[in-house]
Amino acid sequence: MRLRPLMSLLLALPLASQATPPDGTKATLTVLETTDLHTNVLGYDYYRLARDRRVGFSRTATLIAQARRTWPNTLLLDNGDTIQGTVLADYQAQIKPIGCDQKLAIYQAMNAIGYDAGTIGNHEFNYGLAFLSQVTGTPFRVKDVPEHHGKGPDYPLVLSNVFSNQTGQPLYAPYKVLERTVVAYTAEGQALRVPLRIGLLGFAPPPIMQWDKRHLDGRVHVLGAVEAAKKYLPQLKAAHADLVLAMLHGGLDTAPYTTSMENPGWYLAGVKGIDAMLLGHQHTQFPGPRFVGMDQVDAHRGTVRGVPAVMGGYFGRDLGILHLALVYREDQWRVDRDRSHAQVRPICAGKHDCVPADPAIEALVQQAHEGAIAYVKTPIGRSDFRMSSYFADLGDVSALAAINAAQHDYVRHWVAQNRPDLKGLPVLSAAAAFRTGFGGASDYTDVPAGELSIRNAADLYLYPNTLAAVRIDGTLLKAWLERSAERFNRIDPSVTTEQALIGSHLPGYNFDQIQGEGLHYRIDPSQRPGQRVVELSWHGRPVDPAQPLLVATNSYRASGGGHFPGLDGSHTVLNAPDSNREVLIDWLRQHPRLHRQDLPTRSWQFVPLALRGPVTFRSAAGKLALAHEDGLDGVYLLNTHDDGSATYGVDLSRP
Repeated sequence: MRLRPLMSLLLALPLASQATPPDGTKATLTVLETTDLHTNVLGYDYYRLARDRRVGFSRTATLIAQARRTWPNTLLLDNGDTIQGTVLADYQAQIKPIGCDQKLAIYQAMNAIGYDAGTIGNHEFNYGLAFLSQVTGTPFRVKDVPEHHGKGPDYPLVLSNVFSNQTGQPLYAPYKVLERTVVAYTAEGQALRVPLRIGLLGFAPPPIMQWDKRHLDGRVHVLGAVEAAKKYLPQLKAAHADLVLAMLHGGLDTAPYTTSMENPGWYLAGVKGIDAMLLGHQHTQFPGPRFVGMDQVDAHRGTVRGVPAVMGGYFGRDLGILHLALVYREDQWRVDRDRSHAQVRPICAGKHDCVPADPAIEALVQQAHEGAIAYVKTPIGRSDFRMSSYFADLGDVSALAAINAAQHDYVRHWVAQNRPDLKGLPVLSAAAAFRTGFGGASDYTDVPAGELSIRNAADLYLYPNTLAAVRIDGTLLKAWLERSAERFNRIDPSVTTEQALIGSHLPGYNFDQIQGEGLHYRIDPSQRPGQRVVELSWHGRPVDPAQPLLVATNSYRASGGGHFPGLDGSHTVLNAPDSNREVLIDWLRQHPRLHRQDLPTRSWQFVPLALRGPVTFRSAAGKLALAHEDGLDGVYLLNTHDDGSATYGVDLSRP
C-alpha cells in the first residue's frame, strides 16, 4: 500500500544526471495515447441532451493524471481524428465558426493537461483545408487556400505523408525529435536522470484523397505510410533520435500492401527503424480480441511483428498505455521487446464504475458547450411517427426515408434548374443508418414523435458530408446494392443452430438503402456476396442494365468512400455546396407537419427462406414493439443482456 508514496518520495530526491549512462542502464518509457477523440470533450450526448459518462475526454484526463502519478517517465501523444465528430465540433466549424484569436474547445481541453505531440487523422480534413490551417495554427501554402494565422494546440503536430501540390512540401512538420529527461537505473540499481531523444513520425490514411476529394483534389497529394516512413527515417537517424515512435492514424490489415492502404500498421511494423507504433482509426482496442489470430500479432501483450503497439479506443472511452522497456548498450538506447507491453485502460471499468470527470475541463469549454446545446434545440417542425435505426438492418427505413426524400427533392430541383440534359432520368436516393449499435446499446438514432429540432436532424444525419449526385446505369445500381448487401452473413438454411444475420464485413454506415418511387428489390442472404440482389425492378419491370439513372448520395460515397464499384468520382454530376444535414433541415422546415405517408416506402425485402434454425439479430433491448410497429412482424425476442442490448430472432420465411 505504501509503494506508490515511497516511489514518489524517491523521485523527488535529487538524482545524478548523466549524459551517457553506463552499459546495462535500464529505463521504462510509458507512452500514453488518445486517439479518435472526435471532439467528445465532455461526456455528453447532444442528440439526447443528456450526459453520457461512458465517453468523454474529461474522464480520460483523469486516467492520464493517474498514469502520470503511477509511472515516472510518461509521454502523452494524440493520434488524430480529434477535431470532428460531435455537434460541438460542427458548431465551432460551421454554425458559429471560431475566430483566428480563438482555440477549438477540444484543443483548450487538451492544452489544459499538456500533450507532448500529436498527428492528423482523416476527419481533420472534413471541414476543408482553410479551417484546418486556421485551427491548427499552421499555414499550408496550398493553392486557393487562404493562410489563416489562427491559434492551434500548444503541442506540435507531426504529419509525414501529406504534401502541398504547390510547394511539394509537407503540410506539417514531417518528423519531430522530442528531448526529454527520464529516470533510469544502472545495473547496480543507482537512479540517474538521463537525456532521451524521441523521434516521431505521423501518418494520415491515404484514402483521404477519395473521402475528402472536394477539399483535397488538386491541392495536396499523399504518400503511403511505408514510403513516407522510409523517406524520413534517415533524417530522424541523422537528428540522433534514440528511438522512433510512429503515430499511425490507421490500424492493422494483412491484405496485400498498396500505397493507398487504409490500415497499413502491419506493414509499417516491418520497416526497419520503427521502434513502436501508436494505432487508431479502427475504433477498437489493441491489444484486444479483434486481432486474435492475426499473423505475427500478439493481441495480448500488444506487439505487431515484434514491434510494441497500442490502440487506445475512441471517443475518450479509453487510454492507450504502451510500456517501452529501454536498455542502454553499445552507446545507444534499444527497445527490449520482450519486456515491453501495452494495455488499454477504460474510463469505466464496469457499468457503474467510471472514473470522475476533471471539473477544470468542463469549466474551460462551458461557453462553447452551451452554445452547441442552444443551437441543437432550435425547432424545425413536427413528426407524428418515431424515426429510429434499431432495426434499420432489417429494412426499417423510418430513420432513412426523410434523408432520402430530402436528397431526392434537392437533386430533382437542381436538375430542373441547371441540367436540362439530365431531365427525364429517374432520380433515386441512397442513405445509410449511421448509428447501428457499434458503440453499445444506446448508439442508435432515436427521434420520438413530436417536435423536431436541429438535434434530431443531427441524429438522423451524423456526418458533415455534402450532398452529391452520380449518374450511373442499371449495372452499377445492381453492383451498388450488392456491395451494401455484404452487410449480411451468408445464411445456410440447413443449419439447425443459431446464425447471426449481421457480419463484420461491412459497417452500418456503408449499408446504403436506395429508395425511389417504383424501385423494388430483394436481398437473399443465403447466396454468396455479389449474387444476393434479385428481382431488381423499376415500376414493375426489370431494371435494364443500360438504364441511365441519377442517385443522390453524399460526397464520401460519390468519391469512393466504402469501396463501392464504379463510385470513384468519375460518375459525379453534382457536388453541392450544401451539407446533407442542411438539406435535411431545409426539407423538414418545408414539411412542418411530417407524416409517414409523406416519405418514400421501403424498397426492399428479404427473399423468403425456409430455415431449420434461428437467425439472430442484436439491437437495443425493449424495442420489440417498435419493430412490429414498423412492419417487421417476423422479429421476436430471444434474450436480453446486462449491457442493455438484446438478441432478437428474425423469421426469414416471411416476406
